[in-house]
Amino acid sequence: AFFANKVEHESRHCNGKGLQRQGSSYFDRVYIANQNCGHAYPTFLAVLWCAGLLCSQAPAAFAGLMYLFVRQKYFVGYLGERTQSIPGYLFGKRIILFLFLMSVAGILNYYLIFFFGSDFEIHIKTITSAISPLLLIP
Repeated sequence: AFFANKVEHESRHCNGKGLQRQGSSYFDRVYIANQNCGHAYPTFLAVLWCAGLLCSQAPAAFAGLMYLFVRQKYFVGYLGERTQSIPGYLFGKRIILFLFLMSVAGILNYYLIFFFGSDFEIHIKTITSAISPLLLIP
């Protein structure tokens, strides 16, 4: 909602109709940052749900909240110089990788239970709970 509000505000500020503005560098940055966040959102939702359902809900929820904060940092950084958005982008990639690895660990645990009868769910939850605070390190 914040991103869309910024695009709408900048669109009105340019005094025109539609979303195509000529000559407004700031509007272009706002619009592209909004599009980038919108394109990354389905991937985020997919790995968040998979990590929460297949592995552990608490670390997945923590990583999800961190990702939303990081996307905010990316968006605001993108409005300044483009190099300011790089830390938010890299941090977001690390969080997506963490959620993806949680999903893979949950799937592997399912197949270990199915084929070998070994359940490592407690160990996986302990490891993910211990690793999730490390996401705070930039």
